[in-house]
Amino acid sequence: MTLKELAIGKTAVIRSVGGEGALRQHFLDMGLIPDAEVTLVKFAPMGDPLELRIHGYELTLRLADAEKILVQEIPTAPASKSSQRSLRDIPHPGLGEGGKFHTKAGECPLPEGEMLTFALVGNQNCGKTTLFNRLTGSNQHVGNFPGVTVDRKDGQIIGHANTRITDLPGIYSMSPYSSEEIVTRQFILQEKPWGIINIVDASNIERNLYLTMQLLELDIPMVVALNMMDEVRQNGGSILINEMEQALGVPVVPISAAKNEGIDELIDHALHVAKYQERPGRQDFCDPNSSGSAVHRCIHGIMSLIEDHAADTGIPLRFAASKLAGGDGDVLEQLKLDENEKDGLEHIVVQMEKERGLDRAAAIADMRFRFIQKVCSATVVKPHESREHARSRRIDRILTGKYTAIPAFIGIMGLVFFLTFHVIGAFLSDLLDRGIGLLTDLVDQGLTAANVHPALHSLVIDGVFGGVGSVLSFLPIIVTLFFFLSMLEDSGYMARVAFVMDKLLRKIGLSGRSIVPMLIGFGCTVPGVMASRTLSSERDRKMTILLTPFMSCSAKLPIYGFFTAAFFPKHGALVMILLYFGGILMAILAALLMKGSLFRGEPVPFVMELPNYRMPGAKNVAQLLWEKAKDFLTRAFTVIFVATIVIWVLQTFDPKFRMVADSQNSMLALVAGWIAPIFRPLGFGDWRISTALITGMLAKESVVSTLSVLMPDSSALYAMLTPLGAVCLLVFCLLYTPCIAAVASIKRELGAKWAIAVVVEQCVIAWIAACLVHLVGMLLGF
Repeated sequence: MTLKELAIGKTAVIRSVGGEGALRQHFLDMGLIPDAEVTLVKFAPMGDPLELRIHGYELTLRLADAEKILVQEIPTAPASKSSQRSLRDIPHPGLGEGGKFHTKAGECPLPEGEMLTFALVGNQNCGKTTLFNRLTGSNQHVGNFPGVTVDRKDGQIIGHANTRITDLPGIYSMSPYSSEEIVTRQFILQEKPWGIINIVDASNIERNLYLTMQLLELDIPMVVALNMMDEVRQNGGSILINEMEQALGVPVVPISAAKNEGIDELIDHALHVAKYQERPGRQDFCDPNSSGSAVHRCIHGIMSLIEDHAADTGIPLRFAASKLAGGDGDVLEQLKLDENEKDGLEHIVVQMEKERGLDRAAAIADMRFRFIQKVCSATVVKPHESREHARSRRIDRILTGKYTAIPAFIGIMGLVFFLTFHVIGAFLSDLLDRGIGLLTDLVDQGLTAANVHPALHSLVIDGVFGGVGSVLSFLPIIVTLFFFLSMLEDSGYMARVAFVMDKLLRKIGLSGRSIVPMLIGFGCTVPGVMASRTLSSERDRKMTILLTPFMSCSAKLPIYGFFTAAFFPKHGALVMILLYFGGILMAILAALLMKGSLFRGEPVPFVMELPNYRMPGAKNVAQLLWEKAKDFLTRAFTVIFVATIVIWVLQTFDPKFRMVADSQNSMLALVAGWIAPIFRPLGFGDWRISTALITGMLAKESVVSTLSVLMPDSSALYAMLTPLGAVCLLVFCLLYTPCIAAVASIKRELGAKWAIAVVVEQCVIAWIAACLVHLVGMLLGF
């Protein structure tokens, strides 16, 4: 039968894996190989995708992909295999253990003062960024979702000058499938660090060691850091470190990055192997006396064939040979083999396929997983079901249940918005607003008592306090929203949202993974755009980036709050919810349009690991909130402050720099008057609003600060706008071009043409939507 036909709770053995290209290779790299046991856990609430368990972890697949995998059901639960472990007394390794690792002939220790560079490499969601923060003292964002790190980050190991460690995006293998995986592979192969720190999730060791084996083939000094050992011990498991070290041929150090255990020993080993260039003690994982003999002969035959090419291009020989045996086209292209050599290569590989009875990609993956199983059977005492996994299963009965998942998602997001805009955020914002008001009054009285020049008095009170102060009062709302979003991400719920929503998003041409960048976009468009790098399909990545600006980022909250408080004070939460869902609705319409025109084709397959739920770390949440608050305050006292001063000057003086009694005669009114007619059909054709919208392109919060400068008296706002006009203005602000930082991030990801297209497209859509709302409102008599 196919995997799609397997009943829930049943276990089967994989017989063959269909498909082709990079996707099939990704399936194999994730452990979906012939003879692997797989258990069907559940189907998503909408029937697709499905969740399965393989090699001790949860994975998601679409039904269409599961249909390509043939399995044979195991009628009864397989008997647990007893493993014979070596009980020889193997001393725990120290530094420089001589025979265990090797230094190339003629290679000397690195000279004193040489910069020791390290690559921090591991699977997604294995704790790399947490370890990076421990090693360097950095405060990078950590999340319980695969693909949090989407770019490289550098830092110096604490207390060790002339060291640089680079935190790379998580990858499952050295056969890159998505754009962030390419970043990791290119860094290691091209920049050639002096050492590798391979972080392995000890609670999910079989899947993690698959990458370890490929890293060993690179012949770069390496240390394996077994992370989350505290969880393994708590659940009754253990790992024979010394035996594993002998099997792998590199130092293995048990650590807990979250609890700062084993970090000093890891640093000592990493510095030593890099300094003395102690390379892996083994790179050959084939068993020449078993079914792996065909693979063994194939790889060694290829090594003889390409040895000179590998040396010329700087690609490690064993790594290049195993990649060619598996059908890696990128490595083949880099080696620049002539036609005769390519023919010879093909003959070697075809002979291996014939003898092994598997295609080339499956044979190489099978060779690696067989070695992993051999190592684990000799060194790993498997723990009982972890408390984290048992807890996750209980929680998922509700949060991913067939009838409860979507209501739970709506309820959770509704509660987040209610607490943010009506309870916690609103209360704190009101307190801060009162404080700013009291400080403004005190400064105003002081300036009056000091008989300060009217122009300077106006600049401080109307410009600085009126502009920047009006924006600062929304800081608590923004921090509160980020608090809840970070809690959802850290807990592991974001991955479940992607699982639940995949089928729904596929109808508009996207994958379930696209929902995560868009949810992040509710906080800020810039990281939302960057998070799209976790998508392996260029088509999905572009669509997600183009749709993310439709999500209401936190910088728009001051705009919503300003006009809602002025015109709809009794219906604040309702207005906020309608605006947020309005942005989502427009994103859906835009996606349907793109799906049928610019981006025809199917969305990227949904292959994703589901992490266990974890309690969000207080330090991580506090760090994220501080970063967002600092970012907001930085903008408030730089971009917004400068914009406020400029606006005040332009609206206080005429073209001859004479102070004006009426701002209608100012330079600003003159320039903005040319633009205002564009917005007249939308119900807000006043020059002051057009000015605010232009400054909002620098930073969305500037809309509020600009209006506060131009209209110190709120009565002017009511004279300028009707409630219908306020609604139209909110719709326009919801949809028009994102801030300059977001446009820059889009340019960095897609190029200048796409960035310009986003600016024009968003402005046109915003104008049309606001115009339609105005026309409908007029017809209904509002």
